[in-house]
Amino acid sequence: MTKETFLHDKHVKLGAKMVDFAGWHMPVQYTSIIEEHKTVREKVGLFDVSHMGEVFVTGKEAMEFLNSIVPQNISKLDYEKAVYCQLPNKNGGLIDDLIIYKLGILEYLVICNASRIDEDLNWMVRNSKGFDVKIDNQSHNYSLLAVQGPLADKLLRKMGLDTNQESFTIKVTKVAGVKVLASRTGYTGEDGYEVLVENKHSEYLWDKILEDGEEFGIKPIGLGARDTLRLEAGLHLYGNDLDENTTPIEAGLSWSVPKDKEVDYNGKNVIMEQIKNGTSKKLVGLKMLDKSIARHEYEVYKDGEKIGVVTSGGPSPILGANIALAYVKNDKDICTGSTVQVMIREKLHDAEIVKRPFITKRNKIKL
Repeated sequence: MTKETFLHDKHVKLGAKMVDFAGWHMPVQYTSIIEEHKTVREKVGLFDVSHMGEVFVTGKEAMEFLNSIVPQNISKLDYEKAVYCQLPNKNGGLIDDLIIYKLGILEYLVICNASRIDEDLNWMVRNSKGFDVKIDNQSHNYSLLAVQGPLADKLLRKMGLDTNQESFTIKVTKVAGVKVLASRTGYTGEDGYEVLVENKHSEYLWDKILEDGEEFGIKPIGLGARDTLRLEAGLHLYGNDLDENTTPIEAGLSWSVPKDKEVDYNGKNVIMEQIKNGTSKKLVGLKMLDKSIARHEYEVYKDGEKIGVVTSGGPSPILGANIALAYVKNDKDICTGSTVQVMIREKLHDAEIVKRPFITKRNKIKL
């Protein structure tokens, strides 16, 4: 049965086009994906991302437990700080990618991808044996609103939020008089906040953000623009760019994996070996050299040889070009600036390998 967020009726009343996504009935767009995309890049947008999972991990050994299941060093995570993590299996492949927040000495919040909540919970419970820890899935009790864009700071300051928060921090605070957990994080490549609020206050807060945001040009934003925004920013989507057969090193996430962590975790031997000796595949960015669009699972070729596969692709409204992420053979001759071909409808189309992210907050364009 398809699930609905607590704000489902709000989206329907706003005329959103609704689609099934990861078992949820979600808004894919309200007006046009390009218009919504540009609103977030230039002004501020409001997303309902309440399909994401919220799991609270508490207890005397909460830190030790989390430290044993992710490559990142949770023992070094400070109070009210967040860290981007992966949840590897025994072979180093990724069950999910996560954000972990430290809410207190013995309390952490884990944000999971919507499609992986059950898998993550099962994995955590199985691996918690021997630890004095409580794993509490509270996803059904909370709504998660993302306020993203260069004017997000001004809007939320107007609504009472102390916006002197650093990136990847979280605070118990109030927005429009409502108690929330506000984190300076996002999935768009823009500045912004993700606001966790109890369901009973979510409709009021959604309406209030849209009302107070009118002077800043705010619009509700669907999952379609969320995907084009994250693609421009070079951010991974689980199920496309990450899966249980792909390690964080292959995915280009070695920057997030400590090399000196002494505590063991699932897949550590594989991950450390890849850091030392390299991988057989790597994730690259592609810019199509014509108007064709590279989509998920399209094959990539070089000199007539199949070298990889596209995992995500689509138009970039800011760059005015079609871009993609692809896993290709890890060869020194397959590098930034190289020309490769993507097989689209039985015809090869040229693409250039480019650096990720495709855009940055500072200059918006990086090609």
